[in-house]
Amino acid sequence: MPPRKIENLFQRGRKTRKPCTSNQLQKPSHKAFKGFDGVDLPQHIKPQSVFDAWIKSMCSPQILAWMEAQNRFQMSAADHAIRLELIIKIQSLAEAEEYFEHLPNSSSRKAACLPLLHAYVKERAIEKAEALMLKLNDLGLTVSPHPFNEMMKLYMATSQFERVPTVILQMKQNKIPLNVLSYNLWMSACSEVSGLASAEMVYKDMVDDKNVEVGWSTLSTLANIYLKSGLIKKANLALKNAEKKLSAHNRLGYFFLITMYASLSNKEEVLRLWEASKKVGGRITSTNYMCILLCLVKLGDIAEAERIFREWESKCWKYDIRVSNVLLGAYMRTGSMDKAESLHLHTLERGGCPNYKTWEILMEGWMKSQNMDKAINAMKKGFSMLKHCDWRPNHGLVTAIARYLEEHGNVNDLNQYVKVIHQLGVAKLPLYKSLLRMHLLFQRPVFDILKMMEKDEIEMDDETSALVQAFKV
Repeated sequence: MPPRKIENLFQRGRKTRKPCTSNQLQKPSHKAFKGFDGVDLPQHIKPQSVFDAWIKSMCSPQILAWMEAQNRFQMSAADHAIRLELIIKIQSLAEAEEYFEHLPNSSSRKAACLPLLHAYVKERAIEKAEALMLKLNDLGLTVSPHPFNEMMKLYMATSQFERVPTVILQMKQNKIPLNVLSYNLWMSACSEVSGLASAEMVYKDMVDDKNVEVGWSTLSTLANIYLKSGLIKKANLALKNAEKKLSAHNRLGYFFLITMYASLSNKEEVLRLWEASKKVGGRITSTNYMCILLCLVKLGDIAEAERIFREWESKCWKYDIRVSNVLLGAYMRTGSMDKAESLHLHTLERGGCPNYKTWEILMEGWMKSQNMDKAINAMKKGFSMLKHCDWRPNHGLVTAIARYLEEHGNVNDLNQYVKVIHQLGVAKLPLYKSLLRMHLLFQRPVFDILKMMEKDEIEMDDETSALVQAFKV
C-alpha cells in the first residue's frame, strides 16, 4: 500500500467534524476556597471550538510524531507545517523552533516558516522574527509576500511605522509582488509617518497595479485614514465605494464598515448595513452580534443593543458569554448595576459560563457602587481562571481592594491577596505600602514582604523607606 499523506487525514478530519456540546468536551471541577489562599486553578482548558478539541485529541504533536515515524505515512511539506503549528499551539514556541531547525528539506522549511514567523509576530519577538527572515532570505525561501506582510504587521504592532517602507523596498528589489494586505499595511504606515498625502500616493500606486484589485478592505483602510485626518466627507465617500465591493457570500466586510460608521457616529448607516448583512447566506455568528452590540453601545443606544441582544438569544444554539459581556459592560459603565446583576443571573439561567471578563466587569461595577464584598468575591472568581488566559486585573482595582482590606483590618486576607497579586507579576508599590502598614500595626514580621518587593523590583519612595525603618530591619 503506498504511503498516505498525513495532510489528507487532517483535511478529512476537518471536513467530517460534528458539533457537540461543551459538556461532552469537558466537565470542569469548581472548588470553594477561603480568602485568596486557596484559589483553585482549573486543570483543563475549555476548547474555543470543537475543532480545537479534535486537534488536541486526534492530531496532537505526539500522535503526528508517531505517524511520521511509521513507514506507512509520508510527511509532505504541508504536513510539517501543520505539525509545527500544533507544537506552537499545544506545546511551546521553543519546541517549535527546535522542530523547524531539524526539518529535512527546503520545501518543508518554506511551508513551515510562516506559522513560526506568525508566532514571533504574536509574541512581538522582533529580533527572532528578523533573524528568521534573514535565514529564509539566505535560503532563497522568501518568494511570496506573506512573510514580508508578517514583518510589516510586527512593525505596525510595535509602532515602528518607519520600518514598513523598508520592507516594501526589499519586496520590490527582490521582485516579490505586493498583494492587497501589503498595500493596506504600507498605506497605514505612511499615514502615520508622512501624513495623508503619502498614504494617498500609495493608494494611487495600488490602483495602477494591474496585479491587485482594490477592494473593500483597502477602501475602509483609506476611510480610516481620512477619519483620523478629520476629513469626514472623504471618509464617507470611501465607505460608500467600499460598500460596492462587498461580497454577496461573505459578511466580514460588512462589519468592518459597520465599525467605521460607528466611529463616524452614523447610527443610521450602522443599522442599515446590519440589516443588509443578514441577506448574506450562512449563520450570523456570535462575533457578528458582538460587533453590532459594541457599535450600538459606543453610539449610546442601549435600547437598540438590548433588542438585538434578545434577537441573538432567540437564535443562539450555544450561549456565548462574550455576547452578554458587551451589554454587561455597558450597564456597568452607566452605573446600572441592578441591570447588570439581573443580566448576570439571567445568563447563568440560560447556561452561560462566566469568563474572566465577566468577573472583571462585575468587580469594577461593584467597586464603583461601594459593594466591596461582592467586588472581592468577583476578583476571586476571576483569579480562578488565570491559569489559562492572559488576563490580569486592573491596577486601580487591585489597589482599591487592598485599601479596603487595610481599612477593615483584614491582615490575613490582605497577606493572602498580596501573595496572589505578586504571583501574577502585577504587584506595585501602593499594594506593598498597604501590607507594610498592616504588618506595622499588628507587629508582624516584614521579611517576606521585602523579599516579594525585591523580586518585583519595587523601588521604595520616602514613605515606604520610613515604614521599613519602623520595623528596625
